[in-house]
Amino acid sequence: MHKPGFVVWFTGLSGAGKTTIAVKLEEELLKRNLRVQRLDGDIVRKSLTKDLGFTEEDRKKNIERVTFVTRLLAKHGVATLVSFISPYISVREQARKEVEAENARFIEVFVKASVEECARRDVKGLYEKAFAGEIENFTGVSHPYEEPPNPEIVCDTEHETVEESVKIILDYLEKERLIPNSS
Repeated sequence: MHKPGFVVWFTGLSGAGKTTIAVKLEEELLKRNLRVQRLDGDIVRKSLTKDLGFTEEDRKKNIERVTFVTRLLAKHGVATLVSFISPYISVREQARKEVEAENARFIEVFVKASVEECARRDVKGLYEKAFAGEIENFTGVSHPYEEPPNPEIVCDTEHETVEESVKIILDYLEKERLIPNSS
């Protein structure tokens, strides 16, 4: 019997830094010889959920599918890093319940950055289009984002470097005995 994995679920606005932090965290976990899988919203939407749009119903279906995959990975001992805007508290809580039903830990990481900062970082010009009304249902502009009320970790990317955010997460995972201490 193997030890269940854990899930680090990154949530936050587009451009907040979810993927950037997850990529660096993945590198650090691989250095510790852990089995790691990263699931990223932009990548998953090109395959597993390419049939879905950005309505509330489609966003919920998107996270339901991702949760199914996440649950399977965690059940089989994989450290799973999930980077999705996932704007609804209720859907993230459902993901938590399903992961924890597999005896795996669910760690919610709120990657916090203001809409203004995310727009400033936006290399694709999505915020500019959303502010101009050219993109409908854009989270944080024309679609709501529900901040987590009690995340295990908050990474304030307006005031922390990527390295500082990753260290906060690693320290938490070590303290919770989910990963070996660095030596």
